[in-house]
Amino acid sequence: MNTLNQGRKSVAWRMRPGERNILLLIGDALAAGVALFGALYFWASSPNEWLDFSWNFLNTRPQFWFYLLPLAWLVLMVELYDVHRAHRRRETVRGVSMAALLSLGIYLPIFFLYPDTLPRRGVGAFILLAFAATLTWRMVYISIFTAPQFMRRVLIIGAGRSGVTLLQILKDLWPPPFYVVGLIDDDPQKNGTRLGDYLVLGGCDRLLAVIRDECVSDLIFAISGEMSGKMFQAILEAAERGVEVTTMPIFYEETLGRVPIFHLDSDWVLRSFVDQAHASGIYEVGKRIVDILGGMAGCLGLLVILPFISLAILLDSGFPVFFLQNRLGKNGKTYKIIKFRTMRRDSETNGEVRVTTQNDDRITRAGLFLRKSHLDELPQFVNVLKGEMSLVGPRAERSELVTKLQQNIPFYRARLLVKPGITGWAQINFGYAATVEDTAVKLEYDLYYIKHRNIVMDTVILLRTFGTVIGLRGQ
Repeated sequence: MNTLNQGRKSVAWRMRPGERNILLLIGDALAAGVALFGALYFWASSPNEWLDFSWNFLNTRPQFWFYLLPLAWLVLMVELYDVHRAHRRRETVRGVSMAALLSLGIYLPIFFLYPDTLPRRGVGAFILLAFAATLTWRMVYISIFTAPQFMRRVLIIGAGRSGVTLLQILKDLWPPPFYVVGLIDDDPQKNGTRLGDYLVLGGCDRLLAVIRDECVSDLIFAISGEMSGKMFQAILEAAERGVEVTTMPIFYEETLGRVPIFHLDSDWVLRSFVDQAHASGIYEVGKRIVDILGGMAGCLGLLVILPFISLAILLDSGFPVFFLQNRLGKNGKTYKIIKFRTMRRDSETNGEVRVTTQNDDRITRAGLFLRKSHLDELPQFVNVLKGEMSLVGPRAERSELVTKLQQNIPFYRARLLVKPGITGWAQINFGYAATVEDTAVKLEYDLYYIKHRNIVMDTVILLRTFGTVIGLRGQ
């Protein structure tokens, strides 16, 4: 018992994904605070104002909104609160640089419209210092907090199909979210065998000994069939001693932001998903209010940009400017979606339904830019105002495709439990689905959103969509 307690003490401070995100947020907030202080110093008309600690400058020169710049900076950093992105140096440099460029891109047009009332030195110093301080902090984080001593030590229970899938997920993730000690399985034929780089260390009789010897902090339960009473007892005793136990589907959701549709029972939609997919009435009312406000703002933007986009489409490929098509909405109700036309008029010969693919040769020159910038989606704000769509939700699909795909992909029709959206969890995390396999992955993202949706998640999706639009990363 003493040895096990020592093992628990040695892993108690290892960090979970949620704890890492909190640490990242605190570090970014401190870096932004340092940048704000430095910007105020450089903006001051004379260093003596600071040396004499005069508050006159702080009370008269900076306007209230200037003190909100750190909050705006944290919002622009939203892409880097994905733990996997935060652990990669290249992604980190790219994300922090994009935040700085977006800051300049947002502020410069406003400054040139009001050059006499808005500061140049203060905002410029803040952006430069925030970039330097945040990048320095993020590099320190990667160097220190991705070290093995900060990683959870995990033992996988089950070396069958679910366990193999789990190992494949970990193989595709770099850096890995935790250190895998090995696997436990009661099948004597698997004892001592290897699954990739990992060894099956024995059955349930070895579970507590492995936890003690390897200082295991977490167990991931990945047995899809029946479990023996001895295995259950061993897992229960490990949990009583402080080891955290997680099921494979929960790990899958927490790590990938997706629901493992091929590793769930056939009655999962009725037994679990439908119950958890019910959102509160307050959320639904708030979401509709945001949809109305966003729809009105989007329609105003549409009116401003409509003449220019219409002219580009007409010069490139002629009429029509708009593209109307039947799509399935909430509960399978059909409605007509409105978009700017981005493909040739003969894109579907003989009425044959064709899925859009990457580098699709049917896309026009004007259409390519509209898709990259997502400007082709602007007319859908009319659908949002009418209540047929939401700002955030699964992508609207044609009834013919839904009928075809639900025959090959389990739970596919469950995505119709909510309104389709202009943007969504699947749209920001995955590109166009050209194959059934890709569509299955997008469905996993959609079901995760439906199951976990809330106002915070909707806000994050909208912010990340904004970054995608500015960066022209659409397809």
